[in-house]
Amino acid sequence: MSIQIQSPPHRTGGDPVIGGLSVLDRFLPAWIVAAMLLGLALGSLVPGLNTALEAVKIGDVSLPIAVGLLVMMYPVLALVRYDQAHRVVADRKLMFASLIINWVLAPAFMFALAWIFLADLPEYRTGLIIVGLARCIAMVMIWNELACGDREAAAVLVAINSVFQVVAFGALGWFYLQLLPAWLGLPTTGADFSFWAITASVLVFLGLPLLAGFLTRTLGERARGRNWYETTFLPKLGPWALYGLLFTITVLFALQGGTITSRPLDVARIALPLLVYFLVVFGAGMLIGKRLDLGYAKTTTLAFTAAGNNFELAIAVAIGAFGVTSGQALAGVVGPLIEVPALVALVYAALWARQRFFDPAAAASL
Repeated sequence: MSIQIQSPPHRTGGDPVIGGLSVLDRFLPAWIVAAMLLGLALGSLVPGLNTALEAVKIGDVSLPIAVGLLVMMYPVLALVRYDQAHRVVADRKLMFASLIINWVLAPAFMFALAWIFLADLPEYRTGLIIVGLARCIAMVMIWNELACGDREAAAVLVAINSVFQVVAFGALGWFYLQLLPAWLGLPTTGADFSFWAITASVLVFLGLPLLAGFLTRTLGERARGRNWYETTFLPKLGPWALYGLLFTITVLFALQGGTITSRPLDVARIALPLLVYFLVVFGAGMLIGKRLDLGYAKTTTLAFTAAGNNFELAIAVAIGAFGVTSGQALAGVVGPLIEVPALVALVYAALWARQRFFDPAAAASL
């Protein structure tokens, strides 16, 4: 069994989880921690770095972060067998479960956590609710791939999340920040969400790499055949997904390092409900997928697409609505600080669960 991003779509099972990893994958948590620490150090020690990194933007996102996200997403989406997407759409149990968890249960759970843990800190509470509304469209592809999830299912679910994000984000923001608190007799928060900013984020961070991945596979297979594409081309392209991930993390923490290190107690208070959120939502996704008998690959995809959040969109919305120095923006920044190591740990948890709770014969055929 291997969780190498560059491996062809049909993986083999049976080896111990750690022993089957490449050197890059085996020490992934260490590389991510090192990238976070490097970013924090650069942000603190290099004068003017924040200004330089923020000088050019795509929408509300720094150009270096945008480049890193695109480099990260493209290889994963080039792996997808797009001719298999129809079988995912036809799986009504998976589609229904994903929509309910992503757009009903997860945002409601984050709303509850925000009020339980941050009732006395309205700015952080609002930022946390915004994070809960921003469903993942980017890094979830990496976590799903590392955990040997169903990449075609992940691509379809991410695309559905993207459409819902454009259509529903503003309405859900109004519901969770104004209408629902008013019903419950709680203080309300006003926020102006830009439809075009959300649309631009989805088109840039999913649309461009999705189109590039589709064209790469289609033209590559047409020119040289599927066997060459998956056994020769993909192993060379695959590692760039993790390089893009590490670069993105480094730049993100370089940009926000001063904010994070200057408010350690605030960061800790925001981090606790986020950690609870990731663990509970992922666990719920795994249990629901298991109960629906989706199989390991689709169950894992369901869990990761539910637990992950679109932190780049959450940060952009918080900055646009409340300002770059706001508590709402800080809550968005703390999101990846907790999400990245938490979901890396959940990759290993999913691989362990595959050996213990799912059919080994079915897992071996993935």
